[in-house]
Amino acid sequence: MKYTPVPFDVNLRPEGFLVDVDSLFAALAKLQDRRDARGLRYALVTVLVFIILAKLAGEDHLRGIAQWVQLRKEALAEALGLAKPQAPHATTYSRVLRWAVDIEELEQVVSHFFAAQPQTGQSVVVNLDGKTLRGTIPAGQTKGVHLLAAYLPQEGWVLLQVEVGSWENEIPAAMRILQQLDLRGKIVTGDALLTQRELSTQIVEAGGEYVWRVKGNQARLKEDIEVLFAPESCMPGFSPSHKDFRTAITRDKGHGRLEGRTLTASSLLKGYVSWPYAEQVFRLERRFRRIGDGKLMEETTYGVTSLTATEASSERLLHLARAHWGIENGLHYRRDETFREDRCRLKGQGAQAMAAINNLVLGLLRNRSTEYIPDARRYYAAHLEEAVALVLRSPAPGAPG
Repeated sequence: MKYTPVPFDVNLRPEGFLVDVDSLFAALAKLQDRRDARGLRYALVTVLVFIILAKLAGEDHLRGIAQWVQLRKEALAEALGLAKPQAPHATTYSRVLRWAVDIEELEQVVSHFFAAQPQTGQSVVVNLDGKTLRGTIPAGQTKGVHLLAAYLPQEGWVLLQVEVGSWENEIPAAMRILQQLDLRGKIVTGDALLTQRELSTQIVEAGGEYVWRVKGNQARLKEDIEVLFAPESCMPGFSPSHKDFRTAITRDKGHGRLEGRTLTASSLLKGYVSWPYAEQVFRLERRFRRIGDGKLMEETTYGVTSLTATEASSERLLHLARAHWGIENGLHYRRDETFREDRCRLKGQGAQAMAAINNLVLGLLRNRSTEYIPDARRYYAAHLEEAVALVLRSPAPGAPG
């Protein structure tokens, strides 16, 4: 069957409409539409913008998105220069996300869009972490679509996200992500699974630094760190050996509990452990006390970093260790709890495309200095013209309203 490319101007008014060249709309208009043009009623960029606007306004599922657009089709047609005020059916959105979008191209377009914004990409910390889209797990099975993201927690947007193939774990996926990023001046953080020699070498030789958690998958390194920080037994008449231990302590109250953290760092294992570019190791002790019932919980973890003691004091290492939770709290939690991502019933590529759009919308909202996402969505639900401007106009920092 002969393939006919989809033109950009499907259902556009002849006179067109105004859109800034560095806007999100202009970025999305560059995407290749993989559908055949014959019989199509909506351009790819139009469908994607409908989804993004509906999500900005608080809709998370395809049926809700379709109804939201249907109820506003006249206003949307006017704002987007459409010749006919028509609204896609929910199945149209599903087909577009599953078949029309090239996922790698979408991820690249979104990444380049955010990277081009004023004062973005300047933060230092890059979180690496994975997330399974639970709605893609077939009944009776345990595996679904699993995505690995590189995230800037201070800025709230995803540098890049890739699928972890069913035949691999996160390690080769992390290598693919890191190959595509400029790591100069960046500090990459990751959970213990990513504490790997190859990744450590790749990061440092690309101009970056790493801060890893160390657990049982690197048993020898973990044992060496444990021994270093263990209490030292001394014979009578002998003094403990000199240690360069440096300690930082923080205490916080929130979410119904008191939490104390103590990080102790040392450079004594440099040159002793064979870990690539290791400069410091650390022990992180966490104590939680629930205010309601007084129950105490304790946890001790270990880590390794390529940062020297001059580059990263114990206070900074404690900050970096805590910063890794930015991807859980700022990205994954919001995608699950606010955008109901795990309840999405799209499969395969469709689910991955929706995850990329969720990242995009969160980045848009954070780029507007918005911290509490539900409040921002309620605001844009009541101010459609401002939501449209967020898509059609050049981004400018500042909170909505």
